Amino acid sequence: MPENPASVGAARGLISELVAHGVHDVVLAPGSRSAPLAYATAEAADAGLLTLHVRIDERTAGFLALGLSRGSALTAGSGADGAHDDPSVPFAGSPVAVVTTSGTAVANLHPAVLEAHHTGVPLILLTADRPHELRGTGASQTTHQPGIFAGAVRYEADVPAPSGTDLATRAAETRDLAALAARAASAALGLRDGTPGPVHLNLSYRDPLHPAPRPAETDEPASPHRPGSGRDTPLTTVVPGTVRHHASPALPGPPARTVVVAGDCAGPGARRLAEAQGWPLLAEPSSGACGGPNAIPAYRLVIGDDGLAGEIRHAVVLGRPTLSRPVQRLLARPDVVVTVVTPGGLPWPDAARNAALVVQGLAPEWYEPRENADRDWLDRWRAAGRAATTVIDEATRDDAVAGGPTALSVARAIATVLGDEDVLVVGSSNPVRDLDLVLGTDDVGGLPAVVANRGLAGIDGTVSTATGLALAAARAGRRTRALLGDLTFLHDVGGLLRGPGEAHVDLEIVVVNDDGGSIFATLEHGDLAATSEAAGARFERVFGTPHGANLAQLCAGYGVDHQLVKDVPSLRHALMAPSHGVQVIEVRVPRTDRRTEARDLARRVADAVRGVS
Repeated sequence: MPENPASVGAARGLISELVAHGVHDVVLAPGSRSAPLAYATAEAADAGLLTLHVRIDERTAGFLALGLSRGSALTAGSGADGAHDDPSVPFAGSPVAVVTTSGTAVANLHPAVLEAHHTGVPLILLTADRPHELRGTGASQTTHQPGIFAGAVRYEADVPAPSGTDLATRAAETRDLAALAARAASAALGLRDGTPGPVHLNLSYRDPLHPAPRPAETDEPASPHRPGSGRDTPLTTVVPGTVRHHASPALPGPPARTVVVAGDCAGPGARRLAEAQGWPLLAEPSSGACGGPNAIPAYRLVIGDDGLAGEIRHAVVLGRPTLSRPVQRLLARPDVVVTVVTPGGLPWPDAARNAALVVQGLAPEWYEPRENADRDWLDRWRAAGRAATTVIDEATRDDAVAGGPTALSVARAIATVLGDEDVLVVGSSNPVRDLDLVLGTDDVGGLPAVVANRGLAGIDGTVSTATGLALAAARAGRRTRALLGDLTFLHDVGGLLRGPGEAHVDLEIVVVNDDGGSIFATLEHGDLAATSEAAGARFERVFGTPHGANLAQLCAGYGVDHQLVKDVPSLRHALMAPSHGVQVIEVRVPRTDRRTEARDLARRVADAVRGVS
């Protein structure tokens, strides 16, 4: 059989997922660029999966869809406004999809979109568009469609044209569209924030736009059941309100081989959940869930080994996990069921587009101790954590860094002296990742409140963020420190400036100065840099970015105390001494060895974990 174009396969996959999310009606206005969607909806209608309505006028099509959606709420036992008896579900009816071609066809939907916006009626607008290379070139029937309904839609996405260059690419694009359909349907129904309404998916397609011709003897619909994925349920199920155990087939029952992933701002509930269920806890420093008997130190290196991590079958995600590639690889595995717990109406965290279940919260019984917990599973993870701790201890003890501190030993020293009443602001890039490896590896010291700007994980404004936190924390009698890289410090060095009439600030800033951006050496760019002298020089210029700045002179110019420490014992002594005002403690570490050190540490931890698991 001839292979269909990527545009046709992508359209079939999208329609398939929307059907799985409860779309029963599609209103279509004819057009050329929207042909892949037209073929897909017609095939689904022929298979009895949806009802197709065709109108030649897009304005009429939009209002027809509006009426169909409102009518679905009436037939579901709701009022015309979608109100019904279950307060956790804001709209009991079904979203209706509208398909148009590009250009003015899209603009003609606007009156119906505005009406749906103001009355809270779910519509899913599927507008076809030219691919990016044809936009702004004078191509026929092409205008700027992304954002055309700005202010009147609950969710919008400008979807690039599928390429479908090989099977792996097609599979990835199909998964991306499945995740997109879940976000669109949940936003249209208001499952996350209780405000149903229209959503807009602007879908680019390249020629050819029609299915491959089929031999006469096999002239039949592309699928006797569902076009696209063939799944009976959507890839991602969004549940309003809280969920109980086994409320969805996505949840294993009883939950076994499970880990709790606590990302930024997960909160203490993640720790309570892990301890109640007997599950290992993989908690980022800024999660607010670090510590306790189930927390696995250096977890991202532990799961870098496929042995123990390969047995994981269920992951419960709270907060926004952003630090670790091994964690993202775990959450992307097709053999791992991912449950995302995320309250409110913001987009749920699912960078891997693999979430099976998205819930606003977990019912109270999730936090009650489970008698039949798999203690052997937890004990093996604890043993792996202890093995990783031993390796990190060997790499960061004073005699191991006698030749000069490393970035990891600096983070370890800070973690050692912090108390549970302290506040630590940690910069993005390497500092937060170093802290992630050492936090919880020491019996001494408490677990401080760790704050990081992980919303977009930028290095900008961190000195000022730390200053604001220090001012607020001082009102509660809490001490504030910051752990920053040199580029993060220099990016916001102006945050040290404070006028004479401004409030006094007590803030200790530790700057790990490796004269540049060492994080890039641990990524693919570092591998490329090692291939030749020319590649290394290019890396140093555009990624390493050495600056040669004199931090002591900068601090003097701002009237801020500066101290250069040359070894780890001196750093610990400086951190334990009383401080007043703003003080910068500079620790110089090498950058050239960062890539080798990171790989060696990961290898040693993997070997140690295999030895105990």
